[in-house]
Amino acid sequence: MRKAPRAVTVEDLEGYKTYLSLERQLAVNTLYNSVKGIQAFYRFLEMDVAKELRPPRRRQTLPKYLSEHQVREIFETSARLSLESITEAKRVQWLRNHTILVVLAYTGLRVSELCAMNVEDVDFREGTIRVQGKGDKQRLVVFESQTRQALQAYLPVRILPDAAPNAIFASQKRIRLSPLTVERIVAACGRKAGLLVQITPHTLRHTMATTLLKNGADIRIIQQLLGHSSIATTQIYTHVDRGHLKGAYDDARPRYGR
Repeated sequence: MRKAPRAVTVEDLEGYKTYLSLERQLAVNTLYNSVKGIQAFYRFLEMDVAKELRPPRRRQTLPKYLSEHQVREIFETSARLSLESITEAKRVQWLRNHTILVVLAYTGLRVSELCAMNVEDVDFREGTIRVQGKGDKQRLVVFESQTRQALQAYLPVRILPDAAPNAIFASQKRIRLSPLTVERIVAACGRKAGLLVQITPHTLRHTMATTLLKNGADIRIIQQLLGHSSIATTQIYTHVDRGHLKGAYDDARPRYGR
């Protein structure tokens, strides 16, 4: 298509999109980005020619999650490493790492939310954590006995950050942990546990949501716990375990025959 940008028509752009798809055989995501780039270019030129150009629908990437057995393996490994640590500093470090894993896996917090946790956010009497989520929206997340035990064991010995003394998770340098550091901690714990898959804080968030759904939790409760503003974001978990869904359908399907 050899035309000046301002001479291009809607038909030209549709033809170019077809060319990219059929002749160049671009992947769906690449074609999507190409169309979005064309639209951005013509918005810059203040022209409406690409306004109706529709990008292809991208395939939805299903979240990766762990089995309950794999989560137990990680917990047991991090708890054991804390007990076996030779120095007090190493013991506190592994106790912190174990607590991070437990909180992420049982509450489904985003890594940024975990890093922002302060002591005053945890209400042991009510069993809740006050979370500052996306868009500065606050929500309450509930926790159970294992999270309670992990936090109560760790808080009295935790490293106190110099600039933010109420922060729950800090490094040996006495600064609040960053999301990148927590990602490295989680990945290292997965390797120590001998898992063959790489895990991230988001893997544990997906695992919590998927496990809740498999165990019969209402999807709107999961939405509230995860802090999703739209139920559509939470509904991706209904597509994760097709075997579970098929089993649920087989148990509850209509039986019209005699």
